[in-house]
Formats: sequence, C-alpha cells, structure tokens
Amino acid sequence: MISRILGDAKVQQVGKRASAANGLAGAVLVPAREYLEMGTQMNHPSTGADSSVTQNHWVYRTIWLVVNALFLVALCLVFCAMTWEYSTRRYLKGFSDAVVPALAAPEEKITAILAWMAHGPARLPLAPDGTTQDRDPTDTLNYESLLKVCGSATNGFINLADSSGLAARRLLLLDGDRGAKHVVAEVLLNGRWIVVDPSFRTILRGASGQLLTQHDLADPVVFSIATHDIPHYDPSYNYVKTGHVHLTRIPFVGALIQWILDRYLPEWADSPVTSLLFERESLAAVIASLVFLLFMCFLRVSLRWYGEVRLGIRKVRIRRKFHRAMHALFSRAV
Repeated sequence: MISRILGDAKVQQVGKRASAANGLAGAVLVPAREYLEMGTQMNHPSTGADSSVTQNHWVYRTIWLVVNALFLVALCLVFCAMTWEYSTRRYLKGFSDAVVPALAAPEEKITAILAWMAHGPARLPLAPDGTTQDRDPTDTLNYESLLKVCGSATNGFINLADSSGLAARRLLLLDGDRGAKHVVAEVLLNGRWIVVDPSFRTILRGASGQLLTQHDLADPVVFSIATHDIPHYDPSYNYVKTGHVHLTRIPFVGALIQWILDRYLPEWADSPVTSLLFERESLAAVIASLVFLLFMCFLRVSLRWYGEVRLGIRKVRIRRKFHRAMHALFSRAV
C-alpha cells in the first residue's frame, strides 16, 4: 500500500514536470531587448506612480481634458474660418473679373467699380434682416439698401478694389467728439492716397481735374470746389478731423486699446490690411481663430510643464506612443 502511494506521487510529479516543459516549449519567446525594456518600465518608480499621482490630482486631470478639448475646437475654428475666407476671396475675384477690366489702368478700375455701383444690374432692395451695417461683401455687393449707406458702400468698394489689385483703405470723417459722421475710401495711386466717395459714386477732384488727397481736402476752398457739383452732399462731411480705425465703440476697453495702439504703433491703422480686417468678416475670423489657437497651444504647453515639474506627472507624448505602436506592429510582422 505504501509503495503504491509513493509510486503515484512520483507519477504525478513527473506529469507536472512534463506539463511545465510542454508549456515552455509552446510559449512565445520574448526578445531580450524587449524583455529588458518591459522590466525597466515595470520597475521604474515613475511608471507605477503615474496613475496614482494622476488620480490624486483630479483637478489637474479635468483641466487637462478641458484644455485639450478647447485645443481641438480651436483647430476646427481655424479650418472653418480659412474655408470661409477662401470662398469669400473666390467670390470677390469672380465679381471683380466681371466688373473691372483686367488690363485697365488703376484710375480706370476705380471708375469701373463706381460705374457698376451706380448703374449696375437690378438688386434686391433690402438686406435679409433689414440691417444697414453689414460688413460681409457677399451681402454689401448685392443689396441696394446697403450700397446707399456710406459704411457698407465703402465696404463693397474696398473689397472689390482689393480683389482688382488696388491698395485701398477706409477713411473716417470725424466730428468734434471723434464720432464718425461719414465714411469714404482712399486708393493708392502713384504714391498718393487719393479720396474716393463710394456712397456718392465719385472721385474727388480739384479745379483742374487733379486727384485729391485728404490733406488737400482739409483746405476749405479745395473742399468746396471738389464737392460743389455733387448732388445732396452735406457740407459737414469735411476733412478737418479724420481717422482710419475707430475702436472707441468697443465697450469698456475700446478707448484704452485705441490709445495704446496710437501711442506705441502710430501707423498701425494706416495699412490696407487693417482696413480689410474691419471690412471683411471672414478675414477677421481667420485672425481671431489663429490667435485663439496660439493661446491654446501656449496654455497646453504651460499646463504640461506644470504637471511634469510641479506635480510629477509624466505623460507619454503622442509621438512616443506612435513610435511604440509602429515598433510593435513591425516587430510582430517580422
């Protein structure tokens, strides 16, 4: 009986050894380099502590997720704004090609745009929502009511002039309180910014037919001669006080921003690009979305630095994850 029991025990021990040998024979051998990397990662103090540290700092984790979500939103906004600006540019290019002769001289291009505004095809009488302060050229060029208002008429003219290859900017005629009472356009011709009044469909000229600048029109005699034959022209639309950009309408901070820019960047408002930012909503949307994207990039980098340096949270970067995935994929394939 005892010998039988001992014999059965030996048989069971031999069976276990055989099973272990078969298991080792059927296992996939792990390369030494991968085994060492796995051991290093498992034994590294930061690897095991990352999850616990992150769990302890749930506020940081929540902020990190929100910032990443906003970063993706910023990318989407940039894409949408650029698509909008591209479609607007294509629309204006087609419009200007139909209105302005491609080989015409700069002054002839101005005359062609004003002639189209004055005697163009039949247009819809009112904008869809009845507004007269639209800054979208796809609207201002198609509604009669918008082309009769100085602001939106100047908007349409500047966008068409820009698409025709002319450098144009808006000019505000200011009252004693620096409020805008009329809006005209300036076009760069032969090194001089000559004045064009799109709402009255005219280029202001002197007694001998010469083109006039805002400095010429600041003279009351020259101004009287230039506007004498314009029907229903208001004499208060003079050129004593002028400006290109009026930020004081922005609540609370507009006047401060205007003062800072005028003090430290005196010529910031003289650029035609600055006028386009206020006269083309799609371009303003592109700039605003890019600024938002840069801010989110800075915030994301700063938040990652704070988590790694101050909180000890080590996050695996996307390029590192991609490298590991490619290494695992191709190593298995081989």
